[in-house]
Amino acid sequence: QVQLVESGGGLVQAGDSLRLSCAASGRTFSSYAVGWFRQAPGKEREFVAGISWDGGSTYYADSVKGRFTISRDNAKKTVYLQMNSLKPEDTAIYYCAARFGAPAQRSAEYDYWGQGTQVTVSS
Repeated sequence: QVQLVESGGGLVQAGDSLRLSCAASGRTFSSYAVGWFRQAPGKEREFVAGISWDGGSTYYADSVKGRFTISRDNAKKTVYLQMNSLKPEDTAIYYCAARFGAPAQRSAEYDYWGQGTQVTVSS
């Protein structure tokens, strides 16, 4: 079992940065791939970024490539999402999710989810 808690969201202006954290509990967290997803009002949940269990492989949606960076510290059982050059269209609730195996872009492939953290970017 893995429990996930996101933090770090907030209200920022366009061009600002935020770092989201996803803190995990569970002794086997280091065996899980983690993905960040987001969901804006009235829209489907979408993949943002993913990272393999050892941090050796990372994946990004085209919309955030070059602006967002996913990383993890297995000793701290935490995965981070550094978000730079934020845009109003990045406004959403951001969720982290974990799955055993390789990262995936489909939300249905993840077994564990956090409660989400709100990110609002004003223009």
